[in-house]
Amino acid sequence: MNRIECRKLQHRLVVMLRGIGAGMRYLSDLGYVHRDLAARNILINGNLVCKVSDFGLSRILDDNPDAAYTTTVRGGKIPVRWTAPEAITFRKFSSASDVWSYGIVTWEVLAYGERPYWNMTNQDVSLRRAYNHACVCLMLNCWQKEPDERPRFSQILDILDKLIRNPQSLKCTATLNR
Repeated sequence: MNRIECRKLQHRLVVMLRGIGAGMRYLSDLGYVHRDLAARNILINGNLVCKVSDFGLSRILDDNPDAAYTTTVRGGKIPVRWTAPEAITFRKFSSASDVWSYGIVTWEVLAYGERPYWNMTNQDVSLRRAYNHACVCLMLNCWQKEPDERPRFSQILDILDKLIRNPQSLKCTATLNR
């Protein structure tokens, strides 16, 4: 793939990520947590417009400002590969845990739809495709251990909007090795 083709592909992927991010910002602004954000729950039309779907696990956050999360009942199934550590460990879901999941979705998009960690060892989990460094940095920020250190969906959209407005910034690199 030449540089121009790579930039066009990266631009399309960023536009797709922006659509997903916009849907998640909307949910977050309404006080909802999705709790099952994954590529399998994104609808994509022929123009690559992405819409978030499957709200079966979604919950509204408590009106109490101190209750910035929702919990699940014990024994409920959660999509572990897409779920933030605090949600797995303490069953606390928040917009920040949805941001973690968005980071996984970003990985899925940049890996052209591959399932995360499928048949991979920890050493094998890497992007083995052309990728954009800014998107990878965004993805890694979504995986900050502390939920308060993760970007908000509005910040994610700001980053993606800048990339869309400046396609020259969509430089491709061969692989990501962490």
